[in-house]
Amino acid sequence: MALRETQKPLMLCITGPTAAGKTDLAVGLAEALGGELISVDSTLVYRGLDIGSAKPDYPHHLVDIRDPTESYSAADFVQDALRAAADIVGRGRVPILVGGTMLYFRALLDGLAPMPAADPQLRVSLAAEAAAQGWPALHARLAEVDPTSAAAIHPHHSQRISRALEVFISSGVPLSVWHEQAPESPVRDYRVQQLALCPRDRGVLHRRIALRFAQMMEQGFLQEVAALRERLAGYGEVPALRAVGYRQLCRHLDGDCSLEEAVQQGVAATRQLAKRQLTWLRKWQDLHWLLANAAGNICAEGESEHSAGERDENSLTCALKYLRESPI
Repeated sequence: MALRETQKPLMLCITGPTAAGKTDLAVGLAEALGGELISVDSTLVYRGLDIGSAKPDYPHHLVDIRDPTESYSAADFVQDALRAAADIVGRGRVPILVGGTMLYFRALLDGLAPMPAADPQLRVSLAAEAAAQGWPALHARLAEVDPTSAAAIHPHHSQRISRALEVFISSGVPLSVWHEQAPESPVRDYRVQQLALCPRDRGVLHRRIALRFAQMMEQGFLQEVAALRERLAGYGEVPALRAVGYRQLCRHLDGDCSLEEAVQQGVAATRQLAKRQLTWLRKWQDLHWLLANAAGNICAEGESEHSAGERDENSLTCALKYLRESPI
């Protein structure tokens, strides 16, 4: 017998653009509600990628679970997240998923269409082609057979380009067509609440991004990247080092640009990441937005920043109020 909505265990999803303050909100909710955090971040899964991923001190599930040489897919995430959520509920606690990898969130909430399994031999072949021609060349090849997928993938995102080509070559069906199939939601047995935290003013978000990148550089981000490159030498293309920030500092270490240029490019790439995240979020249904002013107080719809600043309602206060009053 199917559970009524009110009988289902609660699952919270906390998302938003990078540097918006998601982790602090999630930690506050975990302490207020008796929850445990599950990371929804494609960089945090890797061991050794600490400073550049802003790896949190507060305990999260699905952090440091892969070596940088290993791949980690959305399907892997769904399997791991569901297992962690079930364990958390079994302990009488609330699973709180937090992060900004929107592909992972969508796979968990909406499900993944059935498609061909990974083909390691084909993946090695595609990697060899990329080593000879460059990933932009394989991206152009993907655009010929699956323009929809190619338009959504960066020309240097090796892992996603490889997977999309692998699916088409092995099945003859474009990845975008596979995605059109409507799978069943993996979290249908949970009462899901989704919150998106974001500064109301885009300029505030941009300043937070620049400040965080500067802080990471002070903490030794360049040294972390250099040590990773030395440790991973001989492995060829390592997907983990294509992450935002890591990719730009690798260009500096390769002698392609100055450190100042690499930092500027890293900040710009992070801003582009935030823009892509917001594009994803604007299409989501059942998403409750928490829009913060520069002081961190939440602005109600139609409210001025000044009015919000007069209230003592930060993101945690507003999130808890929403959860108490939500009809779900």
